[in-house]
Amino acid sequence: MDRIVHTPVLLEEVISFLLPYQDETVVDATVGEGGHSEAILSRVKPSLLVAVDRDMEILQKARERLSGFPSVKFIYGNFSELSRLLKKEGIDEVSAVLMDLGISSFHLETPERGFSFLSEGPLDMRLDRVGEKFTAYEVVNSFSEKRLCELIREFGEERWAKRIARAIVQRRKEAKIKSTKELAEVVASAIPKRYWPKRLHPATRTFQAIRIAVNYELDSLKSGLKSAFEVLKPGGRIVVISFHSLEDRIVKHTFRSFEKKGLGRVLTKKPVLPSDQELKSNPRARSAKMRVFEKDEG
Repeated sequence: MDRIVHTPVLLEEVISFLLPYQDETVVDATVGEGGHSEAILSRVKPSLLVAVDRDMEILQKARERLSGFPSVKFIYGNFSELSRLLKKEGIDEVSAVLMDLGISSFHLETPERGFSFLSEGPLDMRLDRVGEKFTAYEVVNSFSEKRLCELIREFGEERWAKRIARAIVQRRKEAKIKSTKELAEVVASAIPKRYWPKRLHPATRTFQAIRIAVNYELDSLKSGLKSAFEVLKPGGRIVVISFHSLEDRIVKHTFRSFEKKGLGRVLTKKPVLPSDQELKSNPRARSAKMRVFEKDEG
């Protein structure tokens, strides 16, 4: 078994919100490498844990990690269709759904997946390499300058989107942009050095934007929250960990809309953030925010 490098974020906080569901069915809708699931199985002890992921490779890693637990069902698929995926397996109702929207260490530290600007890799960025054909290469090399600008500005919240889009189009006129390192260099060159972010690589927001576009992440999240609510039993909870403002905004507004319709209540009036102790041991947790919604008992 390969080395497991992923550290689950806000783990103690997740466990505290799921503890009431001992001996019930809990879904980890983005199981990844199985860090949260392993702790849930050990400490919450659900009667069944359903582990879902849209990435077949990482689902296999979770299968290996959780092989010592008998009460786990693995499902390959996108949580945007959670209700359908579960019903197909004969599961009509669940007590809790966890969604960790972060990119796994496995993705970032596997160069051939093309997620990281820190190592040389192809422009891929697909979470689902089995079911999806559309890659970051197509975005970078075929989108118009206007479309690239809009994408980088909207999904990356990048103030230099116009300059970055122009630089990408100019570079690809010479030759197609094929690698993560090449793209990162183009992006960095488009931003005046004195305006480079202090704690982030200058290509961070652009890579985020392209990844979101390739994987339809925001649309998947909107559908996934509604789908999770559909399959949630009365008194059940949805726990979501997001990592940037676009995701957090969707979760916040969706949960508020559920509450306004009298469908339940938001248990986290403000998002739960990592403790100082967690941030010291896992700096990648710095942008994590957790929100929790509980379905009405009625």
